[in-house]
Amino acid sequence: MNFDWSVVWRNSDALIEGTKLTILLAATTMAISIPGGMLLALMRLSGVRALVWASAAFTELFRNLPLILVIYTAYYILPVATGLSFSPVVTGIVALSLNVSAYNGETFRAGIASIRKGQSEAAYALGMTRWQTTRDIVLPQAVRRVLPVLASTWVSLFKDTSLVSVISVGELAYNSMRLRAQTYRVLEMLTAMAAIYWALGYPQAKLVDWINRRYAVTE
Repeated sequence: MNFDWSVVWRNSDALIEGTKLTILLAATTMAISIPGGMLLALMRLSGVRALVWASAAFTELFRNLPLILVIYTAYYILPVATGLSFSPVVTGIVALSLNVSAYNGETFRAGIASIRKGQSEAAYALGMTRWQTTRDIVLPQAVRRVLPVLASTWVSLFKDTSLVSVISVGELAYNSMRLRAQTYRVLEMLTAMAAIYWALGYPQAKLVDWINRRYAVTE
């Protein structure tokens, strides 16, 4: 078997561009899904039946559907059903954000529920409103507690961005597969793609380990 690793170097520009878009997809999705997840958690814990129902329905729908099905639905069915049509990149971000927001919502809900009720009762006794108590007492502690989980979600999201390649988003996996088909150098391009994902993912995994140790909750 003959190898031609120079094909990786000759196509490095496309791989770099794909890597940049992969990072952009993950960062944008997380920037949307963190406040989205927090909103879902507050709705679920609000005690208002309509908000609780809406949050639960959203979470159970998008948490239990395969992500690739959400991507296909957003790209092929949503434009037909609503008349709204987005670029593949925007469609990919929307689909990823819906999925990750559902998971983040449950993460924040667990974090908020873990704060002892005595702290809220003490805040009420001092004259703070429910919103002030949530904003100033509960949420800062909850965010600190869920930070390790959010970091793990980020690592998974970084790899899951490869799924949007099915709708021709030119991220790392899509560009690697396209170059593989154009050059017929399957092993070289798959190895290059794996090496880039690993080189970027391993430091993130180590960072998650550090966050787990740094923000571990001991009571």
